This record gives sequence, structure tokens and C-alpha cells, in this order.
Amino acid sequence: MNITVDDLSGPEIAGFLDEHVRQMRSLTPVESKHALDLEGLRRPEVTFWSVMDGDTVVGCGAIKRLDAEHAELKSMRTAPTLTRSGVASRLLEHIITEATAMGFTRLSLETGSAEFFLPARRLYGKFGFAPCEPFADYRPDPNSTFMTRSL
Repeated sequence: MNITVDDLSGPEIAGFLDEHVRQMRSLTPVESKHALDLEGLRRPEVTFWSVMDGDTVVGCGAIKRLDAEHAELKSMRTAPTLTRSGVASRLLEHIITEATAMGFTRLSLETGSAEFFLPARRLYGKFGFAPCEPFADYRPDPNSTFMTRSL
């Protein structure tokens, strides 16, 4: 597997992300959906990584700069056929390392509070993320769990 910064110009990553957004829409009320679409991920404050196995996208993740010291983890996804195979752990470790190298001192995230998102919340906890209050422009939401960690 290879983790690389992606400019989001390829059709395979576009399809992978479209599937992600459709899945999130099926699980979460529209007012609680915070997944960025392709254009949102192309913004200059976002760095996006794809995890490739040969020519196949098997995972992705991004960080969005909130300010000089704080970034938000966005769009973490593993191909459904590879969940619990270590892809997400390798990617999250990579993103934490890269965020630290970029000078961020805090990394936060929003994920779902439903049972479906429990494996994600456990993964984030394993990497030192702890529950926190809503950050940035988020508001309290029973469908959301907010987590953060120092870098």
C-alpha cells in the first residue's frame, strides 16, 4: 500500500468519495451530515491523501486547516471489503505524523454517534483522541461525536 497526497483529479477517487458521501447520507440526517464533497476537499485549506493498492483506491483521509495550530480530520474511509484490515490505522498514523510536521498542535474530528460509527470511534480512541465539545463551526448534535487530541 502507498499513501500519497492526491489532487482529486482522477475518476477512481471521485467514485470512491461519491460512494462515501452517499453512504453517509443514508446513515445520517441531512442536517447532521458533515462529509465534504469533492469540491470541498479541493479547497486550499485541505490536504487529501489516498491509500493505493496498485491502481486501486483502498482508503482516503484529509485534514482541513482550522487555524495555524488546529486542523480537522476529514473524509476518513476504507474500502468496505478491507475494513479492519489495518488500512485505517496506517492512514491515521500517517496523517497524525504529517499534521505534526505541518506545525499543527491539535487535531480534532467529528464522527457519527450511531452504532455504525463505533469502530471509527474505537480507532480514534486507540490513537489518543478523546471526546470533546463541538469545535470550529459545529454545534451540539445528538448524531455527532466530537473528538480531539494534542499533537
